[in-house]
Amino acid sequence: MAVDSSSPKSSPVYVIGGGPGGLATAATLRERGIHAVVLEKSDAVAASWRNHYDRLRLHTTRRLSALPGLAIPRPFGRWVARDDVIRYLERYTEHHRLEVVTGVEVSRIERTADNTEWMLRATGGRVLTSPVVVVATGFNHTPRLPDWPGRDTYTGELLHAAHYRNARPYAGKDVLVVGVGNTGAEIAVDLVEGGAERVRLAVRTPPHILRRSTAGWPTQRTGILVRRLPRPVVDRAARVICRVSMPDLTERGLPWPDTGLYTRVRQGAIPVQDVGLVDAVRRGTVEVVTAVDSFDQDKVVLADGARIGPEVVIAATGYRRGLEELVGHLGVLDTRGRPLAHGRRTLKSAPGLHFTGYTNPISGMLRELAIDARKIAKTVARTTS
Repeated sequence: MAVDSSSPKSSPVYVIGGGPGGLATAATLRERGIHAVVLEKSDAVAASWRNHYDRLRLHTTRRLSALPGLAIPRPFGRWVARDDVIRYLERYTEHHRLEVVTGVEVSRIERTADNTEWMLRATGGRVLTSPVVVVATGFNHTPRLPDWPGRDTYTGELLHAAHYRNARPYAGKDVLVVGVGNTGAEIAVDLVEGGAERVRLAVRTPPHILRRSTAGWPTQRTGILVRRLPRPVVDRAARVICRVSMPDLTERGLPWPDTGLYTRVRQGAIPVQDVGLVDAVRRGTVEVVTAVDSFDQDKVVLADGARIGPEVVIAATGYRRGLEELVGHLGVLDTRGRPLAHGRRTLKSAPGLHFTGYTNPISGMLRELAIDARKIAKTVARTTS
């Protein structure tokens, strides 16, 4: 699809990324009469969701996860499955008649020579210009695999969790999962239920573990209520709630965390929503071990000096935002590679350059993407009118 960038007046707002954040922003812009074009590097919207593991479900409720202008269908259930999220995003694109150009990857954003617009360099030699650009390439963009000593000589199978789909290939095998975020916890449970012979979970820092809901009240709603309260208040309340609602797993290798829950959230660590890990650890079907220190041929050396010999290591070690090549030269990222300004805010040095989807809020990612989209559209409408 050709895009006319010859005239500043006809230049659309370019939204980079066809995931929930990009689609929501394009829809709210369109609602305000602003021409928006979504540029997606893959061949379809919701690319990152298509690559997630099979059993994934939203840990936020259906009602609190809808994007602007279209509810998630009730038959999808309270905790929406991965495939239904994909169906919803496809339906969302059609419902809002969004202009999505697939197969276009933007590699670099620069200012134009006269410093009045943004210039996007994309595949196929495309050069697109617009006064407003929204970057929505996603929180989980580039898999991060630690450079463990001896990693390259490990004779077993080593893969990042981004490449894990289901437990079938690992039935009857000895598997070590590294990392106890939501992904690592759920993959460990999936492996147990899928017939892995032995499942160990390597933990560096004990996580806060919460029930997804209690007596019908979702943890997400609590996150919404407390997110603007002082951090010490939330930390103290969460400590009490966790100790009342969750068993003590200290003897199983998961002691209570030393750092407060909301303090950890501010540092970028979201609590683990329990979808079976607690019971698996209590039963001993998931064995908690210390963090991975290094690899030595067919062995994994742990932080406590133990040497174990799993056949497979699955690294649930997170992602990088992957924004350095795209915008790192513009001075808009912090030392961790995250945008200095987010949502409706832009830096004075980068007017009209918005970012959405690069935080991991306790109140729910999709909910916050929807809020961001409305705010970005309102700001763009005001500044371009």
